[in-house]
Amino acid sequence: MKKVLLFGDPGIDDAIAIIYALLNPEIDLVGVVTGFGNVDEKQATDNAAYLLQLGGRPDIPIIRGAKGPFSGEIVTYYPEIHGPEGLGPIRPPENFTANVRDFNFAFELIRKYKDELTIVDTGRSTSLAAAYLLLGEDIVNSVQDIYLMGGAFNYPGNVTAVAEANFHGDPIATDLVLEKGRDITIIPLNVTNHSIVTPQMIDVISAQQQNPFSTLIKPIYEYYTNAYKELIPGLNGSPMHDAITLFAVVNPHYFQYISRRVRVDTSEKSRGRTIADFRVKPDAEPLVTLDRIALSFDYHAYIKDFMKIMTSSLTHNK
Repeated sequence: MKKVLLFGDPGIDDAIAIIYALLNPEIDLVGVVTGFGNVDEKQATDNAAYLLQLGGRPDIPIIRGAKGPFSGEIVTYYPEIHGPEGLGPIRPPENFTANVRDFNFAFELIRKYKDELTIVDTGRSTSLAAAYLLLGEDIVNSVQDIYLMGGAFNYPGNVTAVAEANFHGDPIATDLVLEKGRDITIIPLNVTNHSIVTPQMIDVISAQQQNPFSTLIKPIYEYYTNAYKELIPGLNGSPMHDAITLFAVVNPHYFQYISRRVRVDTSEKSRGRTIADFRVKPDAEPLVTLDRIALSFDYHAYIKDFMKIMTSSLTHNK
């Protein structure tokens, strides 16, 4: 079982990822660090708390992360994609149990689990970058590995022509993580855009009554898919960017990777663009500085796993 500390900004796709993690018997979710991104930090925290309560896991700590990027600029949110409160038409109740901790608790988890821990960041990189600055790279890099959902390599962006939203949201932070971090795997838009879940699959999932999320999943998925119909006309469903990143953590053998040193452009005109040397003979780089970039994956294996996990119950888990 993989111990996972999840950094995210729930958000519909992050919400699906949290549900996937809670239902997956191969994942031990030890904490959720919430930050700005799809919604503001407070709403992300409320959404995570609501999902953990639904899943009967209010004991899992929610750690409040960054409220904005290193640049200090005003944040742009995406209610047309995630809804005004991040869960499409769903509004979390006002009162629910939550184990909310301050950011220092993330340091405690990293120190406690060390090489047993996998960090997964499916949001803006600001909180994770702050951990490197405040805790030090030796301690953060003592974890087993780090997975980042973000970037686009030789592939169109989804927030600008060249940039994916997570890396665009705070490129200074993401570049810092990539420079200081070790054992980093990047699951970019090239891959995640193909992790399509169809309405027919969601109908099967929502018909299952053995887990507490079945009635939640369909309305948030439909909101998300309607947004994607505007973004990518003709798409039969919507991609689960963050769930496939967790799938990669426990099923790395279903992906094809290349090792390259990755940087993120922080300049104004090409902000958030991911840079890597894809020549047949790239310039030599120290092995410790190389990041692992996912290039493709086995879609059928992913969907088989996604459907198995999302139609399962919590009774077998943790």
